[in-house]
Amino acid sequence: MDTIFYFYLSKQILKIKTKTNQMKNVIYAINTTLDGCCDHTKFFPDEETMEYFTRLTRDTDTFVYGRKTYELMVPYWPDVAKNPSGDRKEDVEFAEAYDAVDKIIVFSQSLNSPEEKKTRVVRTGLHNEILKLKQEEGKNILTGGVNIPTQLAELGLIDEYHFVVHPIVIGEGRRLFEGVNLQEKLQLKLVESTVFKSGAVALRYLKQ
Repeated sequence: MDTIFYFYLSKQILKIKTKTNQMKNVIYAINTTLDGCCDHTKFFPDEETMEYFTRLTRDTDTFVYGRKTYELMVPYWPDVAKNPSGDRKEDVEFAEAYDAVDKIIVFSQSLNSPEEKKTRVVRTGLHNEILKLKQEEGKNILTGGVNIPTQLAELGLIDEYHFVVHPIVIGEGRRLFEGVNLQEKLQLKLVESTVFKSGAVALRYLKQ
C-alpha cells in the first residue's frame, strides 16, 4: 500500500511541476488575402472574423507589437471600448476584450510616449524579453502586424500561427512574411480550420 501511495504522490508532484514549468504561448494572428496581402486598409474583417479575434484576445494577457501596429490599435480600440455608440456589436465586444488585456509591450526605437499606462516600450533585446514574458504565469501572448512577428518567426519564438484567409485577391499591398530570413524551413502542423459564411477560412498551425 505504501508503495502504491508513494507512486501516486510522485505522479501528482510531477504533474504540478510540469504545469508550473510550462511556458506561455506566443500566438501570431493576422488577416490575409489569398495572395498574401495583410494590409488592413485593403479589406475589412466581417462579423465572424471579429468574433474569432475576440476569442483569441480573451485568452490573452499580453500584446507584443512594433510601433506601427501599436499606433493602429491604440488609442482606437480602447476608445471604442470607452465610447461604443454607433459601432458594430462585434467591434464593441472586441474592443472590450482588447481593453481588458493586462499589458502591451512595444518594441520601438522611436516611440517615446505610449498612449496607454499599461504599455511598456522596449528598445532592444527582443529575444530575451520574449523569453522572460513566456516564463511568466498567465494567459497567452498575442502578436500582430508584420515586422515584429517576422523577427519572432526568425528566432523560432512563435508557438502558434492563426491565419484568417479571406477569399479575395488584392494584387498589391504588404505581403505576409515579406523579407523573412529563416535559418531553416519553418515546418508547421495544421491543428484546426474553421470556414466562415463569407468564405474566409481560419487556419490554426502549431510550430513543429
